[in-house]
Amino acid sequence: MDIRYVNDGGIVTITIDREERRNALAPQTMVDLRDALLRFDEDPSALVAIVTGAGPDAFCAGADIKETLPADRSFIEGYFDREVGSTHPLYIRNIALPKLGIRKPVIAAVNGVAVGGGTEIALNCDLCIASENARFGLTEVRIGSIPAVAGIQRLLRSLPRAAAMQLLLTGSIVDAKWALQWGLVSEVVATQDLLPRAREIAQCISENAPLAVRSAKLLADKAAELSLREATDVEELLWGHLYATEDRVEGRKAFAEKRKPTYRAK
Repeated sequence: MDIRYVNDGGIVTITIDREERRNALAPQTMVDLRDALLRFDEDPSALVAIVTGAGPDAFCAGADIKETLPADRSFIEGYFDREVGSTHPLYIRNIALPKLGIRKPVIAAVNGVAVGGGTEIALNCDLCIASENARFGLTEVRIGSIPAVAGIQRLLRSLPRAAAMQLLLTGSIVDAKWALQWGLVSEVVATQDLLPRAREIAQCISENAPLAVRSAKLLADKAAELSLREATDVEELLWGHLYATEDRVEGRKAFAEKRKPTYRAK
């Protein structure tokens, strides 16, 4: 298997394990990554996921060029299919996190190179931290293609337009310092500290009320899709749904009693 899945106390680590290929994604790897993310989302014991790459040098070097040549079927033949496997012309759908509808928080821990699909995966996660040797770039224009896993849309929502367009049209690769300066990542840490820090953040998230965390994630995603008035209305409705939950009551009791809350996602 090219994807390793470990659930440790509700924190799931999903590792792209093709170190000899700089963790580049073959179509089957994309299917396996999709299955791991869906497994995480459907497991009631799993609260937060960390996506990372095997080894210290590469998070994900994008698609494995040697294994992603055009399929026998045409694009339009497969466009309306529900099921997308490794030989499907739209194999890229398997790493499109927005299409997968993951409801729980996903953290990208970017160790080393993250270009093409690697940057897109990082952009599609809920938050991203990076090691000092991390590098980012949407390099598809260099090889006659474009980012197609929400990379362009996410980039333009993550960066000022001028910075995003320079990165997109030149296919340039930028370092972790640049990524931090422009807000592509929230933190940069030493390589050896990357996974411990990602787990520390995940642990902090996992200790919060699960329904509240998922509601906050949903609203954050809706912020890019709805007008301010519509988003505010949805925010109020979700607040109302949480109002009488057991977890909300428990959170207030625990605060008053100066103890750690015990949440049950109810």
